[in-house]
Amino acid sequence: MTGLSEKLRAALVIARRDFVAVIWSKTFIFFLIGPAFPVLVGGLAGNIGAKVQQNVDRPTIGLAMSGADADRMLAAREELSGRLAGTIPQVVVIRRLEPGEQFDARAALADSGRQVTAVVGGTLDAPTLAGPKERVRQWVGLVSNLAAHARSGTAMVYPDVAVEEVTGSVAKVRTGQAYTAQGGQVLLFLLTMLLAGMVLSNLVEEKGNKIIEVLAAAIPMDAMFMGKLFAMLGVSMVGIVVWGAVGGGLVLAGGQGLPTMATPAVGWPLFLVLGFLYFAMAYLLMGSLFLSIGGMASTVREVQTLSMPVSMFQLMVFFFSSYALTAAGTWVEWASWIFPVSSPYAMLARAAQHEEVWPHLVALGWQVLWVVLIVRAGAQMFRRTVMKSGPSRGRTSRGRVFSRLFGRSAQNRRKA
Repeated sequence: MTGLSEKLRAALVIARRDFVAVIWSKTFIFFLIGPAFPVLVGGLAGNIGAKVQQNVDRPTIGLAMSGADADRMLAAREELSGRLAGTIPQVVVIRRLEPGEQFDARAALADSGRQVTAVVGGTLDAPTLAGPKERVRQWVGLVSNLAAHARSGTAMVYPDVAVEEVTGSVAKVRTGQAYTAQGGQVLLFLLTMLLAGMVLSNLVEEKGNKIIEVLAAAIPMDAMFMGKLFAMLGVSMVGIVVWGAVGGGLVLAGGQGLPTMATPAVGWPLFLVLGFLYFAMAYLLMGSLFLSIGGMASTVREVQTLSMPVSMFQLMVFFFSSYALTAAGTWVEWASWIFPVSSPYAMLARAAQHEEVWPHLVALGWQVLWVVLIVRAGAQMFRRTVMKSGPSRGRTSRGRVFSRLFGRSAQNRRKA
């Protein structure tokens, strides 16, 4: 316990030292201004992506009609899809009704196994349409057109469609939660990508002016690494708070509300807490990798050469986590949860789509374990490289520097 407490004290000293040094530096203001340009570019890209999403979003309409009417509606849909390719929603049969059988469209929309956005019922002469309020009015003409083409006879008569507005559907809720999950992943990736590089630059600077060797001779290197990680995490939190306050002020000053997003499955309060924790884990995981790279590099040029593969690796991890959203229930989703670097992204997406809380406790513990393992491996690698760059230090020198860090005099240290 004594060794652990000393490591914790040493890590806190390093964290406080680095945090104060970065916060009160002249370049910190430029660090706060820097994200304005990526945000501008991201906003433009988001507008383009929204327009693309409108073109690729194809809802599913379910048919609950008699067998003959359902087959004719499907045939009419195939006929019209050849003329209007890419503009007609998918149409599937969810129930072939017997004569006199009644069907509850609201129950079908609330059934998680059906995954339909609207339900067409009734007959070809008097079709009915049940669906969400904001979309169902857009499909009245389509349903009437399908029924007109499906009816036998030469005269094209477009029947009136009875509309039943439903508050929401399972398909709509799950689609909204998927968008929330994707948005959380993108925000987490952008913040981690933007902020993790500070750890690397800080370590290389101290390694160049030999300060890092003095610290390495005074305290355990894994404690030094952990202290630097938490210092840069604290700096990142300061930046996030400032950016959030400025962004919120601009939104309020402009008189506009934030974009409406679907409520995540665990609820917004817990989702935000998990988002904070998963950002911390993602930052510590990537920061520990950057620290390991900084331990191997001697110059800024070597840092740039070694950090590029890690940045590309981080980008591939993000793509892997995003792809896992489209492969629910497969080994890809499980792999994204288990792989430590992609686990924060995948588990944040899971929080938006599933109500269970206990998997997040397991995932956070798993990620903490890997942070410790990577830090220890990086410290050992650092010991093999840095310790060879300078003369070995005796116990007296180590005790003197350690005493300075913790407020003990060299004389008391030798007496002890």
